[in-house]
Order: sequence, then C-alpha cells, then structure tokens
Amino acid sequence: MKNPLLLFLKGMAMGAADVVPGVSGGTVAFISGIYDELLRSIASIPEAALQLLRGRVVKAWQMANATFLLVLLSGILTSVFSLARLITWLLEHHPIPVWSFFFGLILVSSHLVAREIGRWNWTRVLSFVLGGAFAWWITVASPIQWGHDPLSLFLAGAIAICAMILPGISGSFLLVLMGLYSLVLGAVKNLDIAVLAVFAAGCLVGILSFARLLSWLLARFRDLTLAFLTGLMLGSLNKVWPWKQTLTWQLDSHGQQQPLLQENLWPLQFAQQSGQDAQLLAAILLAVAGVALVLGLEWLAGRKQRAAGAGE
Repeated sequence: MKNPLLLFLKGMAMGAADVVPGVSGGTVAFISGIYDELLRSIASIPEAALQLLRGRVVKAWQMANATFLLVLLSGILTSVFSLARLITWLLEHHPIPVWSFFFGLILVSSHLVAREIGRWNWTRVLSFVLGGAFAWWITVASPIQWGHDPLSLFLAGAIAICAMILPGISGSFLLVLMGLYSLVLGAVKNLDIAVLAVFAAGCLVGILSFARLLSWLLARFRDLTLAFLTGLMLGSLNKVWPWKQTLTWQLDSHGQQQPLLQENLWPLQFAQQSGQDAQLLAAILLAVAGVALVLGLEWLAGRKQRAAGAGE
C-alpha cells in the first residue's frame, strides 16, 4: 500500500455510511476505487486460511492481502465505534441536510458505476431494471420482528453484511426491516460483547461466502453485474429522500419511539403537513456537496493514475 492513511480514511467513510440506515459502505468502497480489490481480498481468505494451517504464514498473509484488509477494517471499526452516537444524533436533529448529502452522493455514484458498463443491450437494461425494482421493494417492505436469540442474531449478521458490501443496499436498513437495528446499535454503543460476538460471527460467515460470489460475477459478467448494481443504487434513493412523513412508530430497546413506516413528500407538502421548515436551500447545498465530494475523489484518483503512468 502506498498510502495506508488514505486507506484508513476510506475505511472510516465506509463505517460512517454503514451506520446510516439507507446508505451502504459498498457505495463508498466503489466510489473510492477499492471495491474490486476488497472483494478479491475477502474472497481469498478461506484459501489463505488453508495456507496458514500448513504453516505458510507469509504466503497466507500475501494471498489474503491482509495488510489492506486490516487497515481498512481498522478504519471501519474506528468509525462505527466513534461516530455511532454522532450520526444517530445528526439523523435525529438534522435529518434533512444529512439525507440530502447522501442523496447527492448516491445519485452521482450511480452515474459513475453506469459509466463503467462497456456496452448497453437488452440484457444489461433488464439487469438494471431488476436491480432498481429489488432495491425499491426493499425500501418499501413492511418491517418484521426477528427474535433476539443467538441464531436470529447470527443470521441477521450474515444477511446484513452481504448488503453492506453491495452498493445501494444498506445493511443497517435491513436490520431496521428485521427489527434489530436498535438492538445492534445499542450493543455497539454499550459494548455488549455477547451480542456483538454472535452478530460478528454471522457477519464473518456471510461476507466470506458472498464476497466470493460477487467477485466471480464481476470477473465473468462484469457489465451485467454493474448494471444490476447501478439499479440497486438508484432504487435505494427512495430510502434516502430527505422529506418524509412517518406513518407508524415503534419502541426501541430503550423505550423511545422510532419511525417504522414512512412515505416520501415533496418539500412543500412536508412544510404544509409538518409545520416545519423544509430547509430546501440547505438540502440543495448538501446534495451538491455530496456530488462534489464524489467527483473530487474521482478526479484525485484519476490524477494519481495519470501521474503513476507518467512515472513508469
């Protein structure tokens, strides 16, 4: 790695995104240029583990790209444990600017992903439509209540982590749908080791199996897979629309009310029905900031690639 600090910061950005229900750390990985390497590294872990059992420590470390994964994971965990309270507070007290920022970020990211598709044809269009429909369905699905037993937590971890490495599908939001978001976030805040250990075990099993599948799909059916991922990202915009009306509520593990079912409103409708300021100017500025951030990251990445090419 040429810049471990930059990779650590990318991990922190992924962790911050994963805390927000509706935003995927996979989206951040894609726009920061580490998505393919992340999938390849995770997919190689089982084979690297076999090498480790045979006593080939150096080969196992290199095969798993372990330095890359450890630095990235350190950034993710640092962000999750340090920013969980801040992001929860921002979503509670300043939801419109926060959702607007992520709306702009995801919108321009979907354009960058679509731009990588070599050739559009009816199969790519169909894959794009299916991805968008699937993401939209997830955002409007009625929540269910999973149990809090170890098996449920393990399965929830396996499912949520798969979504977290998919651009456009939020593992946090899937936890909301399963009725476990407050429990898991509360465990992070309170360092509940028992809950976190079971959940993390599910995450480990889920990510090792799913990353291998996704890496295989990108290697053999890249355009089809990218079209599906583009649809996922655009379909997920329904969840991050800033102006919402809460239809039903639920009590979290601390007895506080949390939104359960919501519908999107236009800014004027929101102002009329809620009696609150729609903060339209702030929303536009934050959405533009999200777009500018992604385009700036892309420009910097392109500049570094050109400089590296010129130096060879």
